Formats: sequence, C-alpha cells, structure tokens
Amino acid sequence: MKVVFMGTPDFSVPILRGLIEAGYQIEAVVTQPDRPKGRKKQMTPPPVKEEAVRHGLTVFQPETLKNKENIEWMREKAPDAIITAAYGQILPESILELPPLGAVNVHASLLPKYRGGAPIHQAVINGEKKTGITIMYMVKELDAGDMLAKKEVPVAEEDTAGSLHDKLSITGRNLLLETLPLLEKNELTAVPQNPAEATFAPNIQRGQERIDWNNPGETIYNQIRGMNPWPVAYTIYKEMPYKIWQAGKIQVSASEQAPAGTILSIEEDGIVVASSDQTALKITELQPAGKKKMQAADYLRGSHELQTGESFTNEQKNV
Repeated sequence: MKVVFMGTPDFSVPILRGLIEAGYQIEAVVTQPDRPKGRKKQMTPPPVKEEAVRHGLTVFQPETLKNKENIEWMREKAPDAIITAAYGQILPESILELPPLGAVNVHASLLPKYRGGAPIHQAVINGEKKTGITIMYMVKELDAGDMLAKKEVPVAEEDTAGSLHDKLSITGRNLLLETLPLLEKNELTAVPQNPAEATFAPNIQRGQERIDWNNPGETIYNQIRGMNPWPVAYTIYKEMPYKIWQAGKIQVSASEQAPAGTILSIEEDGIVVASSDQTALKITELQPAGKKKMQAADYLRGSHELQTGESFTNEQKNV
C-alpha cells in the first residue's frame, strides 16, 4: 500500500514509525513548517520531520495545502491512502478525494466525544475514567467522519496529559496497523457518528492554566493533571507566579477548612492548600518564577517564603 503520512507533534511519531516498520510504502511525509522555539526563538523542525529524515523519507512542509501547486504535488504522489495523525490543518476536499482507500485519521478520543485539537488535555481536565483512539475517515467537517475502529484506554487517577498522550500514541499506532489490512481488503464497515452526541475539545487557550482556588478540589486536581506537561497550571503568591506541576488530594475536616487558596499546612513533602470544599490540594512539584521545576520537598528545604495561613490568589498574571 502506498501511503502519504501527515502528522506533526510527538504523538504522531510512533504512528509513522509503525507504518515504516510494517513495510508500508511511504511516498511522502507532510508536516508543519519549522517554527521558532524557546527563548532564543531558534527555528526547530517538528518531531515528525526529524523522524522522517532519519528514515530518508521525502518531507513536505507547506504552510497550506489549499493552493493548486500543493494539491497537484499530492496528486503526483498517487497514494492509495492518506494517513493523518495530529497534522494540524484541515485538508481540502480536493485532497481528501485523491486516494482510492480514503484519507484516514488517528484521533485521540472515542468519537464523537472530544472532537478538536486538545482531546487528551480535555479528557484529563474533565476527570474522564476512560478515553481512547478512533480510526475514522476524514471529511471536510472537523473530526466528523465515519468511524472504522475504536479502542478504549483507561485514564488512571494519577495520569497527566503527558502520560495519557504516550499511552494513546502507542494505542493509535497499534489500532491503525490492525485496521489498514482490513481497509485494503474492503472488510470494514464504516459507522457514522451521531452528531447529537458530539462534544468538543478546542486547542488550549491562554488563561486556562490559571488555577481558581474557588473551584472544588477535584476540579483543581484534574486541571493540574490536564495541564502537565503543557502549558502547566499556575497560581500567584505575593504577586509572583508559581507553576504547579503535580499535586495530590487531601481530605480535610470541616473544622480544618479555610478560605479557598489558604495554605493550610506546610509539610515535609508538600504544601497543603484549601479549595472551595473539603478536598484540599497537596502541592508536591512546583516551579517558582525564574527557576526550574522541583519537588516541593527540595523547595521547602531551601525556601521559607510560603507561610501557613497566607494565600495563593486567583488574580490573572502573565507568566
């Protein structure tokens, strides 16, 4: 089977590697252009490009696939199938219609739940107990195509967006490799999505990482997990930002409660902070402004800035 693979971030890399190792003929790899990254704004290739180059594959990095030249470039590759995984652009119908076996997408949710660009973040933020992978046909509407295969993946209590990302990437690779031979033999029945059941997970926006301590503890706990490793939840203490990488849940009695955001206690391994209910948060990994992330135990040994009875605030601040 001749394939054009389209993907960009780390999520896509095991899927591309799986296709290569399974012997599929990769006519080209299409990915996003190199972008400036880091404080020095150094031009950096996307992870999929790096993987493709390692294997000597043709790489194409258009800003858009909607112009005639790029559509013709794709047509000349004459793929039997287009495989996409977190590519980052909506494809025009003129490209979707090119391959005889269709354009197939590996999506990191159990569709029709969590259509959009941040399904992994949103599953964790919402406290889902399960999510999964859907292999589906691509259509003009975002993540709305008929489904070819699904695989559930449990979301563990301690999962972060990062750990769940890795599980789903491997599951996506495995499910795709199970699905493609059946697709080639015309042994699959595509199942339409029910639009009435659709929910959406748009890309994370600036400000969603700010912790509002007036929320219930479970909500804050899930937010911290869902923002790790990017963009990372944060809070403010004495006008300085603190990124909160990890926290645990602590049940407190009614007599121990205090206004939301109050530091209830400073323990050897963490900082216990009140929420709006009796589920407090024990911060176990944090990153003060201008410093590297560290275990709370290490931070507390070297700093006495945080004080019991004082509060983290809910004010907005650039970090």
